[in-house]
Formats: sequence, structure tokens, C-alpha cells
Amino acid sequence: MSNYWNFIKEKVDWPVFSLSGGIMILFVCLSVAKMDMVTQYVNTGFDLSIRYFGAYWQLLLLATFVVGGVLSLSRYGKVRVGNLRRPEMSFFKWAAIIITSGLGAGGVFWAAAEPMYYFIEVPPMYSGIKAGTAEAIGPALAQSYMSWGFTAWAIYGAISTIVIMYAHYHKGMPLKPRTLLYPIFGEKIKDSLWGTLADVFCIIGAVAGTIGPIGFLGLQVSYGVNAIFGWADTYSTQVIIIIALTGVVLFSTLTGIDKGIQWLSRLNVNMAVAIAIFLLLFGPGEFIINSFISSAGTYVSEFIPVSTYRGSPEWMGAWMLFFFGWFIGFGPLVALLVARISRGRRIREVFLMVSILSALVTNFWFTVLGGTGIFYELHHAGSVSTPLTEGGLPAAIIAIAGQMPLGSIMPTVFLILTVLFVVTTVDSMSYSIAMSVTGEGNPPKAMRVFWAVIMAVIAIILIKIGGGGIGALQSFVVIAAVPVSILMLPILWHAPRIAKEMGIEQGIVEEKEMVTQQANKVQDVNSI
Repeated sequence: MSNYWNFIKEKVDWPVFSLSGGIMILFVCLSVAKMDMVTQYVNTGFDLSIRYFGAYWQLLLLATFVVGGVLSLSRYGKVRVGNLRRPEMSFFKWAAIIITSGLGAGGVFWAAAEPMYYFIEVPPMYSGIKAGTAEAIGPALAQSYMSWGFTAWAIYGAISTIVIMYAHYHKGMPLKPRTLLYPIFGEKIKDSLWGTLADVFCIIGAVAGTIGPIGFLGLQVSYGVNAIFGWADTYSTQVIIIIALTGVVLFSTLTGIDKGIQWLSRLNVNMAVAIAIFLLLFGPGEFIINSFISSAGTYVSEFIPVSTYRGSPEWMGAWMLFFFGWFIGFGPLVALLVARISRGRRIREVFLMVSILSALVTNFWFTVLGGTGIFYELHHAGSVSTPLTEGGLPAAIIAIAGQMPLGSIMPTVFLILTVLFVVTTVDSMSYSIAMSVTGEGNPPKAMRVFWAVIMAVIAIILIKIGGGGIGALQSFVVIAAVPVSILMLPILWHAPRIAKEMGIEQGIVEEKEMVTQQANKVQDVNSI
């Protein structure tokens, strides 16, 4: 036992651990003492982040997707990363972990509610379309696809994984967010102040983004069991729900990534697939398929105009940029997880899985839930929109589920699915945060348990303060996305360079050809 704790003392980056944990504890203490002040400062920081970095985030996500797409389609897409000749994890396990970890709590509540919000109030870029009509279906679903689509998912590791895996598996760098800066600073980043700051900002973004869904789950599931079973929607119920969730997370955490996280992810995906098949066969299946195809067409045809839309700042901050900020805030930690489980994969495989397949699965799932809600709303006006506007996100999924075939049990099924999504996210993020403070691909169990427990405790405290605490923390994620987004910028040119270097090592690109290309670039510069 003493050797185990000595191992933890040696491996833990105590400055990063202390700063990231200290800032979160300070946030909680200030929220308890002066919630109004915290809310005011967070809202101000949120507005400034959206105003001055919103356009940059849009271009960053778009550029990340484009660079990843070009690399994957080129011969460099054949490059294998991680110093293995074949993948160490099966495709289904690999895909399940990536999709469920990235989708998280959005897998039920946002999937059901977001399309409905856009259906009853059409986004400003689709002006001229009357809300609540059949004409509004395409824009409503297409805008949901944009929020959770190709560019958003690309930031989760479409190209950042290349840098992390090269630096870690080829150059011996730790599995930490600071490793993204290896192409700039080299090995100096291991002990650099810039490295410490990079780790701290990325951990804070992920911790805040994970605590939010935990607290959100407590509030929403408490509402759900009240509506379904008549249980009291009280603070005690919310605490019991979070404790139960934490217990499942701890069980999974103690069994490690090869068992717990994989098992939960597979269960999560299998349950979602079963629900989707059930609704396609016995629910509005034709409507779901037709809506997905037509809305996907709208999404693709309006991809560039909507990706670069800069009108209606208030709407952008409340919706699209809010989601973009969340994806950026989580980006480095999810990329660490993707790097950890993607050894032996080709660059092309990683890009297609992270940015294309995950986005398509997410978009189809949003059509299954959100599209079903729109179907019921079209046939019974107010059956979903009224509960949504009056009761928020949990009311929407319960209203939708209650109208499905087997409506007496489907709300309970979706509450269980929601818990699975959140548990998987908390589990995977605890793992990634533990990697970030130790640099180990298999971080100590005590460190993973610590982060899982502390995030649950903070969520319980914030719920006690009131809904404002959880809301402020969710906005805080967007603020944390500002420094994280700056960290992600150099990857745009370093990832292709690293892919070329590995291409030479693996014989995919001839070294003479690389030298010729570099010489031509020098000549072009001299001629200018």
C-alpha cells in the first residue's frame, strides 16, 4: 500500500492538481457566499467570450474539420498512429466509447428538446419560414445537426489526436493537454509554466462541463420520477439520484477502461439502438427517415452559410456558440481519451470516426427523439411544446415518451438511458482528468475515484444553492473555452507536418519527395 501511495505522489503533477482543484473549490465557495456576484461576473465573462471569440470559434471548428478531412483523404490518411501495426481495441468498443463520451447528457434531454425549440421558434438564419409548420422541420433538425455536427465533433480529436499520439507514443511525452504544445516547445513543455497553465485551463473546462450534467441530471431525473412515479421532487431526491449515479461511476472506475468504461459504453449504445429500432418499426418510422434525409440535405446545402453566420448575436450566444464553446472546452480532454484508445488506428480512421460517423450517429439520434417530438407536435399542437416551455428539458422528453408506443413505460426507459449517458461521460472524464494530472495512460484508481467523487459533491452543493449555481457553471465552461481555443489553434498546421513525418517513417512518403517539397517552398519564399 505504501508503494502505491508513493507512486501517486511521484506521478501526480501537484501544481496542476492544486490549481485546477483550488479554482473549482473557490468557485463553489464564492457561489455559496455570494451567488449573485458570481452569476453577474460569469454572465459578463460569458458575453465577452461570445462577443470577441465567437467568430474565431466558428472559423476554428470549420478549419479543424477541413484540415482533418484533407489529411484523411490524402495519402497521409494511411499513416498509423501509436506505434502499433493493428488496433488494440475492437471497432465497436472503440466507437461506443467515443460516441457516448462525446454525446453525454445531450443524448436524451437535448436530443429531444433542441429540435423542438427550433421548430417552435425558427433560427434567424432561416428567416421567412413559419414556425410550427411542416416547412420548419428541415431547418429545426438541420440546426440541431449544426450544433452537434461535423465541425463540433472535429474538435474532439479529428487532428489533435495526431499531435497527442505522436508526442506520447513516439516521443515519450506524457498524456496531458500540454502535449498539444510539444510541436512548439519540444520537451521543454514538460516542466514549463505554459504547460501547467494549459493543463489547468483544459481540466477546469472539462470538470466544469462534467459537473454541470451531474447536477442537471439530479434536477431533471428528480422531475422525471415525480412526473412518472409521484416521488417528491425535492433536494433529498436529487441528492439520492446523484449518489446513485456516483456509485455506478465508482464501480466502473475501479474496473478500468478495458472493462468498466467499455461495458457501460456498449450498454449505452445497445440500449439507444434498441430504442431507435423500436421507434422506426412501431413509431413514426417513415417520418423519422424522411426527416433525416431531407434535413441532412438542408444541413449540407447550408453548411457554409450557417457555419459562418454572424447575425443575431443574442441568439448565437444562447444557442450555436454556446454549444461550440462546450465542445471546445471539452476538446482536449476528449482528445486525450481518443488518443488513449486509438493506438494502431490510421489517421483516416480516427477522422472518420470522430468527425463523420459520430456526427452522423448523433444527428440520426436527434432525429429519432427530436423528430418524433415534432411528429407528435404536428398532429397534436402543444402536446410537446407546452410542457417544454413550462417545464424545460425533462418535461419535453417525458411528453414525447408518453405518446410513444408503450407510452406507460417509455418515460422510465428514457430516464434510465439518460443516467447511462451521464454515467459514461462522468466515468470517461474522470479517467481523462486523472490522465491529465499524472500523464499516465492507466492513471491510479485513487485519482480517478477522487475526481468522480469531488465532481458529484460540487454538483450537490450547487444544487443546494439553487439552479443559478449549475447555470453559472455551465456558462463558465464557455469562458474556459477561450484559452482552450487558443491552445487548439497551432494544431491546424502542426498536425499535417507531423502526419508527413510519420508518413516518411512508415514509408508512405518518400524522403526525397519531402526534401523536394521543402526546397520548392524555400524557392517560392525567396522569389517573393
